[in-house]
Amino acid sequence: MLTTPARHPLSSTVGEIRDFFHDDHVHAALIVSPAGYLEAVVERDDLVDGQALDDAAAPLGRLTGRTVPPGASLAEVHRAMIAAGRRRAAVTSADGRLLGLLCLKARQAGFCSEQDVRARALGKADQGRRRAASWPT
Repeated sequence: MLTTPARHPLSSTVGEIRDFFHDDHVHAALIVSPAGYLEAVVERDDLVDGQALDDAAAPLGRLTGRTVPPGASLAEVHRAMIAAGRRRAAVTSADGRLLGLLCLKARQAGFCSEQDVRARALGKADQGRRRAASWPT
C-alpha cells in the first residue's frame, strides 16, 4: 500500500482533476477532507465532455467499489480489482479516513510499492533533465 498517495482538497475542480489525469500512471484522484476523511474517488471515466472545468470534482466520484478496509485479503482485493478492471483502490479506516492506496501494476501481477513509485518519479525527472540539456539555447 502506498501510504502517501496524492490527495486533493474538497475544493478541487473538474479542470484540476483533468490536469492530474494527464499522467498515464494516474488512475484515481483521491478527494480528502481537511480532517483526512476520504470523500470521493474520482476516476478518469467519471469525467466526461461538457462538464464545466470550474465545477467541483468530488460529486463526480464515489467510494462504493473503490475502497477497501485495511484488513482485507490482498488476494481477494487483487481478484476483485482485475474483475472490475480497476487499477486503484483506496484503503480507508472504519471511520472513513484515508490510510493509503493500492496500485495494481499494469501487468496485474502484483501491487506497486513506494519504492516503485519513487523509482518511476526519479526516472521522469532524469528524462526531463536530459531533454532540457539537449534543447538549444
